[in-house]
Amino acid sequence: MLRTITVGLDGSQESRAAAEWAAREAKLRGLPLKIVHVWEPVPTPMAQAPILGAETQQHWTERIPREAAEGIRLRHPGVEVSTEQVSGHPGDALAEAAKSAELLVLGSRGLGGIGGFMVGSVGLSAVAYTDRPVVLVRALEVAADEHEMDPAGVPSAATPFWPVVLGLDVEHPDGTLIEFAFDAAQRRTTSLHVVHGWNPPPYYAYGMAANPALHEALTLSESEAVAEVLRPWRKKFPDVEVVETSRYGSPAVHVVDASREASLVVVGRRIRRNPFGAHIGHVTHAVLHHSTAPVAVVPHG
Repeated sequence: MLRTITVGLDGSQESRAAAEWAAREAKLRGLPLKIVHVWEPVPTPMAQAPILGAETQQHWTERIPREAAEGIRLRHPGVEVSTEQVSGHPGDALAEAAKSAELLVLGSRGLGGIGGFMVGSVGLSAVAYTDRPVVLVRALEVAADEHEMDPAGVPSAATPFWPVVLGLDVEHPDGTLIEFAFDAAQRRTTSLHVVHGWNPPPYYAYGMAANPALHEALTLSESEAVAEVLRPWRKKFPDVEVVETSRYGSPAVHVVDASREASLVVVGRRIRRNPFGAHIGHVTHAVLHHSTAPVAVVPHG
């Protein structure tokens, strides 16, 4: 089955920014773009009101994706664009649409003066219940944000991409996540910044006095673990420059810090099949809410 870059569109500013990002990604990957507009039926009494009559509902549900598609075709020549309208709960409908997608792209409101996202229930639901990678894009995200400043210090989409940032857990490394990040960096002809945060064992943190020599040994051990995990991937992607950073402290904090000069942040979500439902790890959850760059959440076993 031909996969697509699928974007959820509801007409909001954040979903339009997501559609633009999705179009750029479709061009990088040489894939078609599908715009999915989810219409959540209103209760019958409201639907019968004159302002929400059947003709009005049909007009708006058709107009939003049609006009968005027309604009994207003009701004991104060469990208094949299709639209699909579905009804139902947005989270469920988008999770279903993602099954035939290479990526699902969604918009997320910015937090005003505070860097980061406001990830709503639909976005979190899609991330938690979709087995395909999901990318969250800020409302004000534009192409130039993903690129380095030009020599005059002016934002430009003509300069090289900022690095792709990968948050790496060396205790549970997953090939799907790592390959996604390397591939994203290669397609952007940029470097991959691998960020690993670690904390000392509990007995060292709480039961012993500060020991610089032990701290240095732990730092070296963690750095070697990162290098070992990445060794086969460096060979598979020899053209991708890799910068490894292994630091003491919160992994989420280090990844968020790195996001300030990133074209894309890549984090993982472990797929858990249990009666209590899906789960988003605390690191991924924190990065989703505070990253200043688009975030790709890659599910893995």
